[in-house]
Amino acid sequence: MARRTQADRSETTTRQIVAAAAEHFGTSGYAATSIDDIARTAGLTKGAVYHHFDGKPALLRAVFTGAEEQRARRLAEAAAGLEPWAAVRAGCHAFLRSCLDPAVRRILLLDGPAVLGWDEVRAVEEAHSTALLRQGLTRAAPADDPTIRTHLLLGALCEAGMLLARAADPTAALDLITAEVDALLDGLAARAPR
Repeated sequence: MARRTQADRSETTTRQIVAAAAEHFGTSGYAATSIDDIARTAGLTKGAVYHHFDGKPALLRAVFTGAEEQRARRLAEAAAGLEPWAAVRAGCHAFLRSCLDPAVRRILLLDGPAVLGWDEVRAVEEAHSTALLRQGLTRAAPADDPTIRTHLLLGALCEAGMLLARAADPTAALDLITAEVDALLDGLAARAPR
């Protein structure tokens, strides 16, 4: 049996810490979670957590990035194999459905932007869900520069996600919000060059 290297052990420990932080941030929220809570859940010392992360904001960034990567995978899966505008629509619907998950709402919509700030959140999103949206819009309307549409549609989706996050009954609000997003997409599709 091969011995694990220090790098392997360090990577495993980092994953444990991020998983514990995601659990706490997703259920209790960033403000109510302490480094002690995360260390205890990860089965580590507080010092071990600080060895891998320089504080709670760095941990939130790692958790936010992981949640954004996971959401981007789900969006890509939802859009796979569909014609271009149907793929954009399916990806947008998957984005909205992801906002029904309380942990996603807490990490990606509420605490992430509040703690990390707009620029940092947008940088992470740019590498994941924004990139997917831009690719989808490029395929759907190849003659157009997708930059403005991507950011306008992403803004609408993020606001829709915030409506879901703050709704008394997010599941009931989903159908109404999805219908409005579909109307926006219909308008974009109608304006796209044929």
